[in-house]
Amino acid sequence: MTQPALVTIASETLTAAINPLGAELWSITDRAGQQWMTDADPAFWTGHAPVLFPIVGSLAGDTLHHAGKAYTLPRHGFARRSDFALVAHDGATAHFRLRDSAETRAVYPFAFVLDMAFAVEGATLAVTATVSNPGNETLPFSFGYHPAFAWPLPGSTDKHAHRLVFTKDEPEPIARVNKQTGLVLERRYATPVRGRMLPLREQLFTNDAVIWTDLASRALTYGVEGGPALDVAFPDMAMLGLWQVPGAHYICIEPWAGHADPEGFTGDITQKPGIVLLAPGESRSFRMDVTVRGG
Repeated sequence: MTQPALVTIASETLTAAINPLGAELWSITDRAGQQWMTDADPAFWTGHAPVLFPIVGSLAGDTLHHAGKAYTLPRHGFARRSDFALVAHDGATAHFRLRDSAETRAVYPFAFVLDMAFAVEGATLAVTATVSNPGNETLPFSFGYHPAFAWPLPGSTDKHAHRLVFTKDEPEPIARVNKQTGLVLERRYATPVRGRMLPLREQLFTNDAVIWTDLASRALTYGVEGGPALDVAFPDMAMLGLWQVPGAHYICIEPWAGHADPEGFTGDITQKPGIVLLAPGESRSFRMDVTVRGG
């Protein structure tokens, strides 16, 4: 397979590389050349950090309903497989854009602009997604990040030493999905978080993703106590998915605004639980900051 032409940005501490196909972050390396993201081993999953838009997760029957019509829209939407235009690029920043087209309107009948801005400063990579509505009707959408970080992180060989530490206590039950349909189960499950801490074990993902639909925290630290770690901040999103294929060398820490259809939901996309509704002429941004500690 031919290596895509990646767009690279850098600070004195970090280098990030982005694939214009999907405006997908492919790499975060430190000054020593250590990789803080997935190895994309095809035995498990070849993704790196797909952009989830205009839906997060699955729709019932992969079908979007709007104004009495039905449209086929697959899991996580089309942005991750779309070519983004490179709007601007300098040494430390890059800006990509996706607009609606005849192709997108065939599966998602709305006008939109999705801007993805990347910037590195010191040990932090900031990613800001901005969804704008240039149309004449309300724009219903969901947005999510899906970055796959190395597990174990550089400087550690013990996966079981890794943990998540949230900024607030997280006592609320978690959601799960039906592995066959990808839809959110009605049942809720006891949280695996103890106070603010979640020890990471592959068994967490035997039944697919761990999902928080109303997270108290807007930031967390992933890594080893006293060792390598990543601070992940997501001030504009109240939902979080955590996922991997057991045995892989990554863990996906996924801030979301929206989630898959609940089982039994077959309504209009504007009525979908967790959907974002954007009025004509308005925009909404979703930021994620990733800071490397220990590189």
